[in-house]
Amino acid sequence: MKIIEIKVMRGPNYWSIRRKKLIVMKLDLERLEEFPTNKIEGFSERIQLMFPTMIEHRCSENTAGGFFLRVREGTWMGHVIEHIALEIQSLAGMECGYGRTRSTGKTGVYNVVFSYTEEKVGVYAAKAAVRIAEALIDGEKYDLEHDIQTMREIREQERFGPSTGSIIDEAIARDIPFIRLNSESMVQLGYGKNQVRFRATMTDRTSSIAVDLASNKDETKRMLEGAAIPVAKGVCISRFDDLADAVKSIGFPLVFKPLDGNHGKGASINVKTMEEAEAAYDHAKKYSRRIIIEKFITGFDFRILVINHKFIAAALREPAHVIGDGVSTIQQLIDTENKDPRRGYGHENVLTEISIDKETHDQLTKRNFTLETVLPEGERCYLKGTANLSTGGTSTDVTDLVHPHNIFICERISRVIGLDICGIDIMATNLSEPLENTGGVVLEVNAAPGFRMHLAPAKGLPRNVAAPVIDMLYPPGKTCRIPIIAITGTNGKTTTTRLIAHIVKNNRFRVGYTTSDGIYVGNSMLTKGDTTGPVSAEFILKDPTVEFAVLETARGGILRAGLGFSRCDVAVVTNVQADHMGLSDINTLEEMAKVKGVIVESVKRDGYAVLNADNKHCVNIGRNASCNVAYFSMDENNPVIVEHCRKGGIAAIYENGYITIKKGDWKFRIEKASHVPLTFGGTVTFMIQNVLAASLAAYVYGFKIEDIQTPLETFIPSPAQTPGRMNIFNFKEFKVMIDFAHNPDGFNGIKEFLSTIDSSDKIGIITGTGDRRDEDIRELGKISAQMFNHIIIRQDKFLRGRQADEIVDLLVEGIKSVNPNQSYEYIPKEIDALKHAFSLAKPGTFITALSDVIDNALEVVQSYQDKERGR
Repeated sequence: MKIIEIKVMRGPNYWSIRRKKLIVMKLDLERLEEFPTNKIEGFSERIQLMFPTMIEHRCSENTAGGFFLRVREGTWMGHVIEHIALEIQSLAGMECGYGRTRSTGKTGVYNVVFSYTEEKVGVYAAKAAVRIAEALIDGEKYDLEHDIQTMREIREQERFGPSTGSIIDEAIARDIPFIRLNSESMVQLGYGKNQVRFRATMTDRTSSIAVDLASNKDETKRMLEGAAIPVAKGVCISRFDDLADAVKSIGFPLVFKPLDGNHGKGASINVKTMEEAEAAYDHAKKYSRRIIIEKFITGFDFRILVINHKFIAAALREPAHVIGDGVSTIQQLIDTENKDPRRGYGHENVLTEISIDKETHDQLTKRNFTLETVLPEGERCYLKGTANLSTGGTSTDVTDLVHPHNIFICERISRVIGLDICGIDIMATNLSEPLENTGGVVLEVNAAPGFRMHLAPAKGLPRNVAAPVIDMLYPPGKTCRIPIIAITGTNGKTTTTRLIAHIVKNNRFRVGYTTSDGIYVGNSMLTKGDTTGPVSAEFILKDPTVEFAVLETARGGILRAGLGFSRCDVAVVTNVQADHMGLSDINTLEEMAKVKGVIVESVKRDGYAVLNADNKHCVNIGRNASCNVAYFSMDENNPVIVEHCRKGGIAAIYENGYITIKKGDWKFRIEKASHVPLTFGGTVTFMIQNVLAASLAAYVYGFKIEDIQTPLETFIPSPAQTPGRMNIFNFKEFKVMIDFAHNPDGFNGIKEFLSTIDSSDKIGIITGTGDRRDEDIRELGKISAQMFNHIIIRQDKFLRGRQADEIVDLLVEGIKSVNPNQSYEYIPKEIDALKHAFSLAKPGTFITALSDVIDNALEVVQSYQDKERGR
């Protein structure tokens, strides 16, 4: 077997709208295409032995053991690999249940599709599943545990921590979108100007001064002491020579901790001798130049969580420990504790496995213990110096036991320090009495406190502490989204995108939009190139200045990674035509329509799909839409329009020379088409279609007729506003038009326009695109022979898998099939072809350059025009 490619879906996609996280592996079974599982001796027994838990895979039988039944009866290896990839992820602690395997149309080649939790784990699972299947086929031993452990380690490296993850889960539950901004914990909630950012449990509202204060434990202590909040007696030193005096002034037992440490790093507690003090000083010195020495307060370690200056939760924390039974060694007790099903690797379970490290040995040494020591029954032995859950500590929820006075103190502390999310460490015998009564003290105030101890305590009630964070970031009335209009289709999508963006801009929104020539915010191009994929969409949605997004969404991006947004307000499908056929396993127009229909399936329930009623594939998309549908058509008597409006639907039609909105039986004329510059005086049908689509999209979003009319009148077809879309340059004796048309439907649109041009000498510069079908390239030649007197064939910059001669031969075949005597020539370079066309021009000549790469052509033509004008 051979893996051809692995694609990662990260948003709504061709395979599933709801399941955004999918791996799509194109797999060539090679010789195994002839060997389903029932023809491989012993395969069924071996896979059941390796994966007994697969009994739960119901498969199409929809019953337990359904998959194993399919294996016994005979199924293809792609299907088996899909199930293995899902199962090994589940065994590694990541439940994944969705999968499907489909033929690509090429014998033996399949798309194996399955869900993932962590992207890199999913890719690893795809490759491992193939290795495992090959081992099962050959009857070879396989180290499955190695793969499972590797996936766990990858997960811990890649996944969000419990705190970040809980906030994201709460956001998802409230339908708030998120974007991961780096490989760690920086996350954006919401889109555009309505976004907020957070990292772990620090938000973009968190004061940097407050963080600095909390990081400086000595300064924090002074602030709290000055506010009459009980704190432990202590001093801060920076020289070893000051240690003895500090110890003497405070008295044993002591706590040592670095001034600007966190998560318990460098801390030592219950230090009772000078020898221990010197060791504790050296340990803390590794983390900070200045060391805090405090009186060790006996009692219990409590953590209070305050969010938005309101008490949220409290937990009793205890370091990792074991309790003796009078028989087992400490090592055996640790091993037994780690078998607790609540403990797992990293953050996968409520508790973390207890690891044995230097700190463990140090704690044992202090008590003259070793790992071989047998603890007396009931004796507690602490294995870590701090109560961090990540090192095996435990927590007990005590939220309901906290005295109102202690709540008041903690809420006051959050305001004294100024933290919006605040973790307060308290040492006290209990929290059910005021601290003043029990002698309890505040030890530390923490910025970015961990949530895990509250989300999943070992004992007591779990607390949804992420909810108040979202309440703070998005209080009632504050929206998290910006309007999104997404546009796709075979032809016209870029012009339609630009026109919609122009309408939005003219209605005083700062619009961000993506096109096949660049990313724009307002009137500024920020990135140049084909920017119609999910990365470009995210670029706009991450921009905090953008108020409205208009996103051209091409086939390639949908198939490569899915959409770059979770939901849109309006989706526009201009048309579905025969282009890009045979690419990415899309072989029919019905399949292409399904690709384009992804944006329609992603429209919010009360949003609109704007569809071309003159295109049957668009109509079929509309029949299956779960949102509102509005149609546009060049014919008001189109049966789809008539029936749709009879039911009270909304449409845009071209009637009596007008761009008109029809709502039920009522008509609202926006503007005469001949007054819309983009239609070239009403002579270009496909441009009128683009205007209909854009006008209808703006109308169903909520813009008024008068809000649409003026932008239509001021949108001028030019290199500035519509680069490469029927850009006409007037020279003294001839004219030149540059257009992006690169498929038969686009060529036919140009042919229709040229039929209105009064010129007896029409020169065309054409090329073929290498990744299209033979018949598509021939068709370009045929249409060219019907609209040009003389044809110059040039070579595309990117041949896309073909030889230049092959493309030229197919174009010539098409040309000669229409007119064997057609005048044509071959000039490979685009610039040379343009210069040659200029040299052939006579008074009245109309030169048309058709290309899917227009930058060079525009530059050449504009430079010639400048020379003619003497600039």
